Amino acid sequence: MRTRLLAPLVLLLTGALLSPTSATARPERPEPAAAATTPAADPAPLPAWTPPLSTRGRYIVDADGRRFKLRSGNWHGSSGTWNGEGSPDDPANNHAGEVGHRAPLGLDRMPMAEIITDFRRLGLNSVRLPFSNEMIGDTQPVSGLTANPQLNGLRPLEVFDRVVGALTDAGFAVILNNHSTKSRWCCGVDGSERWNSGQSTQKWVDDWLLLAERYRSNPRVVGADLRNEVRRDVWDDPNWGLGDAHDWAAAAQQAGDRILKDANPDLLIMIEGINWAGIPVDGFWRDRPHLKPVATLSHTLVRSHKLVYAAHYYGYTGPRHSGATGIGETSDPRYRDLGRTELFAEMRRSAAYVAGTPDQHFTAPVWISEFGVAKDADARDRAWFTDTVDFLVEHDLDFAYWPLVGFHENDRGNQWGLIRYAADGTRRSVLDTDDWRGASWRALTSASGRQGVVEPVRSWSMLKATHADANRSLRAAADWDSGARKLTCPDDQRLIGISQRGQGGLCTDAGAAALGASGALNRVTSEAGVTTDWARGFTKYQCAEGQFMTGYSVRGDRVSAVLCSPARIALAGPGRTLWDDRGDSRPSSGEGGDYATGFHKAQCRADEYAAGIAFSTAVGRAGTPDALYCRGLPG
Repeated sequence: MRTRLLAPLVLLLTGALLSPTSATARPERPEPAAAATTPAADPAPLPAWTPPLSTRGRYIVDADGRRFKLRSGNWHGSSGTWNGEGSPDDPANNHAGEVGHRAPLGLDRMPMAEIITDFRRLGLNSVRLPFSNEMIGDTQPVSGLTANPQLNGLRPLEVFDRVVGALTDAGFAVILNNHSTKSRWCCGVDGSERWNSGQSTQKWVDDWLLLAERYRSNPRVVGADLRNEVRRDVWDDPNWGLGDAHDWAAAAQQAGDRILKDANPDLLIMIEGINWAGIPVDGFWRDRPHLKPVATLSHTLVRSHKLVYAAHYYGYTGPRHSGATGIGETSDPRYRDLGRTELFAEMRRSAAYVAGTPDQHFTAPVWISEFGVAKDADARDRAWFTDTVDFLVEHDLDFAYWPLVGFHENDRGNQWGLIRYAADGTRRSVLDTDDWRGASWRALTSASGRQGVVEPVRSWSMLKATHADANRSLRAAADWDSGARKLTCPDDQRLIGISQRGQGGLCTDAGAAALGASGALNRVTSEAGVTTDWARGFTKYQCAEGQFMTGYSVRGDRVSAVLCSPARIALAGPGRTLWDDRGDSRPSSGEGGDYATGFHKAQCRADEYAAGIAFSTAVGRAGTPDALYCRGLPG
């Protein structure tokens, strides 16, 4: 990695690198208490919705196909509020003086049922509930939750259980969020930078399997947000696709597939982009990639329609600014320094394009799962927040405000929370008449956007087997071609595109949703099924009549086998040959997108299916996939 030679510099920056990146040490400018508060009227019931949730193109939908826009807030505390030094029970050693007691914040100040009622008043339908890996195995009983004494004496995970149950009983959807490794405040160089910081990837996956299985019987636990703000540690950057121990794209793929296969097939899988990479010093490379890498390397899960991408934005951070003040601060603009037009362009470029670009392998819902601002913010942060809300409304994006709950005394102290409680239970809210954020918040939560039933759209899914198998089928054996790299579509899709090199593929359900029928998948390693010489002089592996290609395998870049599935409808008729040995052979529409950037590709039309691959090992040929045989779907 590029950082090895920069160790002395990085060590100098350890206290400031990337800090703050997730509602960390924020400026507090106490203001005089204001008397204007909103009466605590009974909130309206939450709109009815039917779990489980899934996706249709860029939208999340419920089991009836109706749009379910995530109007969420973050109820933090179980992931830790302690700063890491001194007694965790001393407010001075906790972020903003707010002690969470290893439980969701505010349970020492207000009965849980009243807190949840306050969430309903805010117009939310879902809660992002952060946890730490340490919380799962923490056996020390919780204490200090004076407003909810029935929770004292329970283990943190048991308190978490009660909170999950109370939220879902009230009608909220709950998204579990792995926020940190240790139960402490996030997010700088703090030992929780990556999913495998302070623990192995296997431990992280196992923890996810435990929680996904634990709440499987509760259908309103709808999502697994795999890891919060993946970022650089002292030595190394995370990456998206290099295949090493720091490859976040690969780790998320592994965890998402295991959750859906082995623990809970109904969960949405939320994958955040890379939050920060590089050294935050002028003259050194640095970046906040967010979801930009998704355009060339997207995820295909073993169960289709379960993927949601996520990103975070705060005014004090920036596209190349870590958010630090002093050491670690660079000359780059922060988001709050960008004009409205420039801010909108940056948010589209770094995240929103994933939802806003239809008919691509990367098209998916985008959830802005953290953003927020203080009530006592200055003019620049106020303008940024107003513009950001306008962007979320204009682009109809799902969202989750950070944080839902905070503390106050006489309306002084940390002013970020949408709901803030005093030690005596006095409530302050974003809905109070003196809170400038209220107008934007009401506009955001009342924005209609797309509503009602979302009609199914065709799906495109990318396969990439450069570093590991891309076997996304539950029907296919995990090692259906031993020793070869395997590219296999999800069981409700079919293979429609290949790459000559680069070990890439494209899957779709366009024109024939769930084309596969029951029955064994067939591996083809000879020309026995060839019906016509559709690639003269080349070796041809072709599926039998009535079958379609659902995958293929390579050894290096050399064709090893094709995998065929029986179809639920009759498949036959003439075909055509597409060559990728000298250039691209893809539809001019660009449907599906570039699924193997930098390599020649062959791709059937959406009204066709792939029936075979041709290759040659003659002199000058390397046995690569040189041609694709496409046959028309029944009209």
